[in-house]
Amino acid sequence: MANIYPKLIIDALRNVRYPGTGKDIVEMGFVSDDIHIDGMKVSFSLLFEKANDPFIKSIVKAAETAILTYVDPNVDIKGNIEVKTQQVEAPKPVKALPQVKNIIAISSGKGGVGKSTVSVNLAVALANKGYKVGLLDADIFGPSLPKMFDEEEARPFLEPIDGKEYIVPIEKYGVKMLSIGFFVNRDDAVVWRGAMAGNALKQLINDGNWGELDYFLIDFPPGTSDIHLTLVQTLAITGAVVVSTPQQVALADARKGINMFTNEKVDVPILGLVENMAWFTPAELPENKYFIFGKEGAKNLAEEMNVPLLGQIPIVQSICEGGDKGVPVALNENTITGMAFAHLADNFISSVEKRNAEKAPTQKVEIHNR
Repeated sequence: MANIYPKLIIDALRNVRYPGTGKDIVEMGFVSDDIHIDGMKVSFSLLFEKANDPFIKSIVKAAETAILTYVDPNVDIKGNIEVKTQQVEAPKPVKALPQVKNIIAISSGKGGVGKSTVSVNLAVALANKGYKVGLLDADIFGPSLPKMFDEEEARPFLEPIDGKEYIVPIEKYGVKMLSIGFFVNRDDAVVWRGAMAGNALKQLINDGNWGELDYFLIDFPPGTSDIHLTLVQTLAITGAVVVSTPQQVALADARKGINMFTNEKVDVPILGLVENMAWFTPAELPENKYFIFGKEGAKNLAEEMNVPLLGQIPIVQSICEGGDKGVPVALNENTITGMAFAHLADNFISSVEKRNAEKAPTQKVEIHNR
């Protein structure tokens, strides 16, 4: 019986080469310093850089063969080589916006369907009901939030907190808001590549002093761009609201928007659909409805895709005037559109609460016999 000692093991393993490098596994640092010898039983660890290294099995087999060949054929080695990895598990990212209860994506498959109008007025309607609301204008290339709140001249300032400077959101009508539009000249086009846009949004989110919020609404850019992916990968989004008009061309893109959020790579639940421009109603004839963009298209799509229809918002002249003047129509709940947005807010709150109840862990109830 051979006298086995660690150097014999090391020398034997120098005959095992890592494919494609010409170097042996000892030279490459794969052999750990935990060699243990108990009579003819030998055990040790091989340290690989990555857990998914394609050559792990072949290297382990070659190491066993080398020891049996160059040390002693009677060595008990099979199954005694432990595989370890140098790859340290990445630390879990710190949750963004820890004081925010619900992060909501408001999206549309295409532009021109009034998504920003819905975002602004939903935020105001929620604030009217006493909720703490934040609104982020994530449309880097076409920011409209400053105009819709009549705050185009506003410039957020920085506030030092615990040695770090945070952006103080502009606050109006009970809504805290940030937009890239507050940081650029309103007449200048924002010409940025996707990475720059994504980083700008991350800064507005993570460096904004949002404080405690019940709802943080994000007015997404239209379509399905990489900005959407950046946001859903950065934030734990509670759910998405998809805005569409009744038109078939808008509904086709709304389907794509729903698919983007619900596919397995994104996996964000749809809280519901909003049918904007559902019909035209003259303010002086509130009972009259003119379906100029089609009738109940988004309502039918909601039924087809088994998602809630949160609201149908009519076109009234005041909704356009309110957006241009910076006075959201949701401020006055006695108007046609004000009532529509108040109703939308109620349905939205119910949908969020239902979603949160579904994902909450079920409590085990123990029944004790007396």
